Parts: sequence; C-alpha cells; structure tokens
Amino acid sequence: MKLAVMEKQRIPTTVNGKAVVKKQNESSVSRDLGLLVLRLAVGGLLAGHGSQKLFGWFQGPGLKGTAGWLESLGLTPGTPWATAASASEFGGGVLTTLGFLHPLGPLGTMGAMIMATVKAHWGKPIWASKGGAELPVINMATALALTLTGPGRFSLDDRRASKGDRASRSGYWKGLIA
Repeated sequence: MKLAVMEKQRIPTTVNGKAVVKKQNESSVSRDLGLLVLRLAVGGLLAGHGSQKLFGWFQGPGLKGTAGWLESLGLTPGTPWATAASASEFGGGVLTTLGFLHPLGPLGTMGAMIMATVKAHWGKPIWASKGGAELPVINMATALALTLTGPGRFSLDDRRASKGDRASRSGYWKGLIA
C-alpha cells in the first residue's frame, strides 16, 4: 500500500489576507457584542439600583431613606452622602449602559462600589447571603474591565467619534485630560 505524501501548499497572499481580515472582523464584532451585553446588564442594573436610592423607584428608600441609612453607618450629614452615592450609582449605570462619556460611567461605579464595600460590607464574609461584598466586588471588576477595554463599537461614544479616526476612540479622554 502506497501512502501519498501531501506537500505543504501555499495559499496565495491575496486569499490569505482576506481570510485573516474576515476572521478579525468577526472577532471584533463578537467582542463588541460582548461588551454591549456586559454594559446593558451591569450598567442597567446599577442604574436601577441607584434610582432606588435617588428617586425611590422600584420600592427603594428614596433620598431621605438612603440618607438615614448612611447616617447609621457614620456618614454624616446623610443627605450629601446619599446624593453623591445615589448619583454615582445611577449616573455611572446610565453612562455605562449607553457607552457615553467613557470612562466616567465605570469610574463612577467603582467609586460607589468602593464606598459600599468599605462602609456597608467590610468585616463580613464575602458572600452576599452573609451580607458580604460579593456583588460590589463583581461590579468593581466589571467596571475596571470596561474601563480597560472601552465601551466597544455599539456605544454612543463610538457614534460620536469620527468614522475615519478609529484611533481616537480609545484615547480621546486621555488627550482631553492631558
């Protein structure tokens, strides 16, 4: 029995380049869809959570109830703290959901979650069922990941950036701040 030995075949560069570009585009679309899902889920839930504290929506305590709770944690006077915490959660959630003014949304989220971890959950076991910081830590990790990756192409920031200047989308805030 004779076995045929296959020679290594060379793919023409024009075909090879098109295959690589197609794979990169598919990968890029998948990445951006993943970022969209992440932003919608985490940003939307955080905006809802902040709206409970800020406006009393979804059976939340409202600003007055949140102020009283924060005073019980030692953050006095409670109203300014409640306003800052609620606005950070609600605003950070809305900006993250929309992918607008990135990275302000995820940064607002991280600030609120750091305070929640330190003031409301510190000293307890990590799990939420025991009053721990499980959820704020997940929110911080998600916000950090979004800060590092950017909001993706399915965002308001991407729509605002010029079509021909893709490089500026990830760094225009850095340029604005500097």
